[in-house]
Amino acid sequence: MIHLGSRIKEVFHSMPDRPSIEWLARRLCCNRANVYNIFSRESIDVELLRRISHTLDHDFFAELSEDFRAEEAQLRRGTALPDPLPLPKQK
Repeated sequence: MIHLGSRIKEVFHSMPDRPSIEWLARRLCCNRANVYNIFSRESIDVELLRRISHTLDHDFFAELSEDFRAEEAQLRRGTALPDPLPLPKQK
């Protein structure tokens, strides 16, 4: 599973214009400490992630979806949980 905070930090630091933490804090209507807190979070509230995606012009939701599909495929190959049991036949 993607560690969202680390991924957000990676995308932020790879931006070509190298904005500051203060810039991101202003865009997210929070302070610098909150930005560093976001970088440390494994999961992020959907609305906050939407705002971050918009601010950084990066689709984190697409990454999450891709990661979810990859995990599902791995599970179905038998590395963790089996496929669901079929529903019983109705009489």
